[in-house]
Amino acid sequence: MEIDVVRPAQLSAEDIALWAGFQKTGENLGSPFLSPWWARTVEAAQCPDKSCVRIAVLKEAGRTVGFFPVKVMGGMAMPPGAPMCDYQGLIAPPQVTVDPRRLLEALGVARYDFCHMPKSQATFAGHLRGASPSWISRLPFGYEAYAHDKNAESGVLKDLDKRRRKAEKDLGKVTFTAFSRSQSDFEKMMDWKRGQYRETGQTDIFAAGWTTRLMQELFASRDPDFGGALFTLHIDDQLAAAQFHLRGADVIHAWIIAHDAGFERVSPGLLLFQDIMRWMDDTPYTSIDYGPGEYRFKKQLANAECMMGHGFVGRPSASTFLRGAAYGIREAAERLPLGKVSALPGKAMRRMDLIRGLR
Repeated sequence: MEIDVVRPAQLSAEDIALWAGFQKTGENLGSPFLSPWWARTVEAAQCPDKSCVRIAVLKEAGRTVGFFPVKVMGGMAMPPGAPMCDYQGLIAPPQVTVDPRRLLEALGVARYDFCHMPKSQATFAGHLRGASPSWISRLPFGYEAYAHDKNAESGVLKDLDKRRRKAEKDLGKVTFTAFSRSQSDFEKMMDWKRGQYRETGQTDIFAAGWTTRLMQELFASRDPDFGGALFTLHIDDQLAAAQFHLRGADVIHAWIIAHDAGFERVSPGLLLFQDIMRWMDDTPYTSIDYGPGEYRFKKQLANAECMMGHGFVGRPSASTFLRGAAYGIREAAERLPLGKVSALPGKAMRRMDLIRGLR
């Protein structure tokens, strides 16, 4: 197998079409984060003047059989757009595999770290150090069929219907907008999200500059197959909730979610998710992926899941040794019955990876 390395901007129209076609052939490859347009948009936002985003192009007998996008920082690599990239891996038909260390050699790096790799990725299966689910609502037969099954299981949607009626009775008209082009609502959502980061002591990912440019570029996109989508919920003409999702050919990936705390009692964010799923009936979209994370609402709304792994691949080097040692400490701590203390090494690794990715 031959491996060429190019920048996203160097991909030809034929490459783009082939890549998009591969997304339809493999399990869990349909995410917009695995599309060629994600890599291109990240490069334009983060490093338009240097080659920090690179694509390993796999070829057999001169024929392209796969693509592997990364963000390179010195001698190490991460997924493009990390820490904002919720699906990662090799985009290729299921029968195509490669020694991942060959990919590293071609890319000129000693180590590749990943955090949201579908377990179905055979190339990286031997390098996972843990896994957790990405929660998904699949609606291949429409909202009513989904709601029938979900209510039989938990009644969560019936409860949302009650909350909606209460909101309309006590607060005013509830209005849903799909693919909103309101710049003011977009900015309000961003303000809410950054305020949430401050209040909870989390890293403000939008302070990096390139992340805000990325969001704005995706919001402005008019491409029918890829881009951002702003969904809003107004109550009595006041913005109550806003969600900015990444969209692919038939998948919507839940991404930036925020709401006005003044409407907390009617759960405006959940009402908005319910409206999005109803709206999907008249669109090409058949699933909404809520991403990883142990949040109650994800489990409540999901009817499927994709197991996602974290780990790393490395060639012999000091950085590979250090990453292996860090994982050794993390895994030893997680085996101990120390409650929250056992999770501290893992949290520290994730925090460092987040900061490193935002540079």
